[in-house]
Amino acid sequence: MAAVRVVIVGATGNVGTAVLRRLRDEEGVDLVGVVRQVPPPGAPAPYDRVAWHGVDVAQPSSVAALTAAFAGADAVIHLPWLLQPNHDERVMAATNIDGLKHVLAAVVAAGVPQAVVVSSVGAYSPGPKRRRVDESWPTGGLHSSHYARHKAVNERILDRFETDHPEVVVARLRPGLVMQGVVGDELRSLFMGPFIPVRWLGRVPLPIVPIPVRTVSQVVHADDLADAFARVVLRRASGAFNIATEPVIGPQDVASVLGGRWLPVRIAPIRGLVWLLWHLRLLAADPGWIDIATSVPLMSTDRAREELGWVPRKDGVEAVAEAVRGVSDRTRSAGSPHLGRTRGR
Repeated sequence: MAAVRVVIVGATGNVGTAVLRRLRDEEGVDLVGVVRQVPPPGAPAPYDRVAWHGVDVAQPSSVAALTAAFAGADAVIHLPWLLQPNHDERVMAATNIDGLKHVLAAVVAAGVPQAVVVSSVGAYSPGPKRRRVDESWPTGGLHSSHYARHKAVNERILDRFETDHPEVVVARLRPGLVMQGVVGDELRSLFMGPFIPVRWLGRVPLPIVPIPVRTVSQVVHADDLADAFARVVLRRASGAFNIATEPVIGPQDVASVLGGRWLPVRIAPIRGLVWLLWHLRLLAADPGWIDIATSVPLMSTDRAREELGWVPRKDGVEAVAEAVRGVSDRTRSAGSPHLGRTRGR
């Protein structure tokens, strides 16, 4: 039986690294990685059993190189995403939106039969926090969040692509916030920046943790999300899948992980403070993340569980705690040019 050839675009990032971990030992799977900067020779697992191609998907000229990299592939997993520089949305859109267009054009040109794309809970229009919604909930995003806007645009791109190219099996995964400790330093740089001290996180108890009541979010450990990607590819599944673990993370859970007491506050003052710090470039995260946390709906994961047999192994609170420890320790992923070096090197 011929091996299944899977191309992972964005294979050295947060999610891509986890997908490599999940698939590298899967019998009968050949892995191809497409990244802007390839790992160095002799890079450790999970980067060691991969045929690498250096391509920047943001460039219009990338379609030819992507087509060559996709030759003979049974599936392409598309993961690239920029969260910074969030003061220059055009730069982010070149990767987040144009990058998807270039990859899909190459999928068609190379005759790849399946495309699997990472979307997000952030693609959803505002919705309820007291009940779950399935994959049919509108994906209009939030106008105040560049992340949500880009995800919503990509949903429309995929809708059109499915109509224009019925010969390609298309799947899109919509995960909650993706957590893992090994990329803690990347999370720090993307969301906190260089001016926010992190060594105290999870180590020094906080007297209070002010969080709005509606800050209710779903998370998933990167390894569990990677397992969902693997199941979609190996079963050649199509359509949208919500991916999140239990329990739902509320303000009390966050306060507990940080060792403090939750203080309920109104959204407006917190959002205003985040906007000010972001505007002054003292905080990396923009206020759109507050809007996502307080506005997107809670997702039902019934479809992934029933059709893919997907069952998350990592508890949601434990996943958040692992990510906080990774941020505090400024943990990095050995071998990935995207995620940096290991702690102490």
